[in-house]
Amino acid sequence: MSRFIQIVEVGPRDGLQNEKLSLSVEEKLDLIRKLEACGAKRMEVVSFVNPNRVPQMAGAEEIMAALPADLTHSRIGLVLNMRGWERCVAAQCDEANVVVCASDGFATRNQGSTVRQQVEALAAIVERRAAEGGPPITMTLSVAFGDPFDGEVSEDQVVAIVREAAALGVPEIALGDTIGVADPSTVRRRIEAVREAAPDARLRMHFHDTRNTGLANAYASVEAGVDVLDASVGGLGGCPFAPNATGNIGTEDLVYMLERAGFETGYDLSATLALGREISAKLGKAPASSLARAGGFPA
Repeated sequence: MSRFIQIVEVGPRDGLQNEKLSLSVEEKLDLIRKLEACGAKRMEVVSFVNPNRVPQMAGAEEIMAALPADLTHSRIGLVLNMRGWERCVAAQCDEANVVVCASDGFATRNQGSTVRQQVEALAAIVERRAAEGGPPITMTLSVAFGDPFDGEVSEDQVVAIVREAAALGVPEIALGDTIGVADPSTVRRRIEAVREAAPDARLRMHFHDTRNTGLANAYASVEAGVDVLDASVGGLGGCPFAPNATGNIGTEDLVYMLERAGFETGYDLSATLALGREISAKLGKAPASSLARAGGFPA
């Protein structure tokens, strides 16, 4: 059997959060259902942030209430703090993805708190879950390769935070290249360092294609043994608090590259490609993914 690479679809969350046009709850639900029909088994569907700061993420509770429990799919809620965790639990998300920033410049602008405060919030959430229950917790370490305000993020900064997350027993840790500055060589070295710091955690990678290195970084991760990658249909994405940040690697681009290379993803490429074009048109923009422009091969 060929090796299976799990693609975590982040289009309904990361893909929409920086768009000028906000979709309705029904439009978001339509996107989520179509993505699941394309083969998405794990998906970031909502973000429990203040809708006054990120209006595109409004309606999280309504979205979760409209999605029936389904053991074959995992619906993930993004969490920044204890209030977000409480909302995530109440909404009955299947997973909670807690975000911790790797450096203070982005941390204070994105979440209004320092890296140290965010690590402490993660610890408090883990403790609360142990006492009261709740969905499994994963951690995304954002700006793990570079901060738009502080500049370079060192390997030591990343490893120190990862080591603390591992000590808390976080089972999956994602490294996020939030502003798309990583390169394949640095990706390989950082994966190796993180594995040493958290040998029992599953590693996930999250790349943005700001500087046209996203797919190269994704493939370097697979070569380094990573089996879980984030992607966004149509190449949608960005961050309202990161200047010039563009979209995630396109789900259809990632599926095409991996399956051409002999890996399995479980996605229907044709359906994913069509959906990327459809949702981009609904948002009034051309798809950012290369496959949406060129089409698959053979045609």
